[in-house]
Amino acid sequence: MAQDLGVGIGGLGAIGLKIAKALDQGLIPGLRLAAVSARDHEKARRNLADLSATPPVTSLAELAGVSDIVIECAPASVFSDVAEAAVEAGRIFIPASVGALLSRMDLVDRAAKTGARIIIPTGALIGLDAVRAAAEGHVDSVTLKTRKPPNGLAGAPHLVANNISVEGLSEAKLVFEGTARDGAIGFPANVNVAAALSLAGIGPDKTMLQIWADPSVDRNIHTITVEADSARFTMTIENIPSEENPKTGKITALSMLATLRRLTAPLVSGT
Repeated sequence: MAQDLGVGIGGLGAIGLKIAKALDQGLIPGLRLAAVSARDHEKARRNLADLSATPPVTSLAELAGVSDIVIECAPASVFSDVAEAAVEAGRIFIPASVGALLSRMDLVDRAAKTGARIIIPTGALIGLDAVRAAAEGHVDSVTLKTRKPPNGLAGAPHLVANNISVEGLSEAKLVFEGTARDGAIGFPANVNVAAALSLAGIGPDKTMLQIWADPSVDRNIHTITVEADSARFTMTIENIPSEENPKTGKITALSMLATLRRLTAPLVSGT
């Protein structure tokens, strides 16, 4: 039988730790946990102490040397550290910080030369298979409207730079309207979904984004509207925020696991 593929996880927060535990438990046939990386190595080892086999804790760049598949779920500020090494080594690279990829599209060209594959997970979104299918034809417009509890947006660079407060709101407040590219810059921890949507469809400069801070919701709500020559569709998903990080939906880690499962599964459903 073929040897299991090793998975390296960059970042051990709400997403990374869940993936590490699932791999350790053998929940995805054909894959094994090869290594993890975290800013605080001692804390990482404590978090992994109850695993059946504690993996080595390495730097982000070192993951590519010991893994066949590299998952990035670290802060967007260190995206390049893990991405460059994974692409140069010709690995399968699965990023959670998809917004950071928009400013590093040179990695796609480099992957074509090294044999690496960059696989974008659906994450906290819905229906990227339909968007990809529509994009094989002509797409007139793609719009994403995001509503989040205000505390899930607090501290975003766009809010800080424009002195926009989301504290004490009594009604929904539009805090951003523009392209997916600009949204990814202004909200690097909040709207990776917009970047993923844009890469599945008509690109980050044509995909439009609205972000609302809404005190009436307790879930992260994303609504996609697509106008194309093949179909017109609207899709909405309401994600329950993670207890560990309200900026991340619970389904995000599950999407990463589903993406990993597709790599080795004998049957795959969806475009």
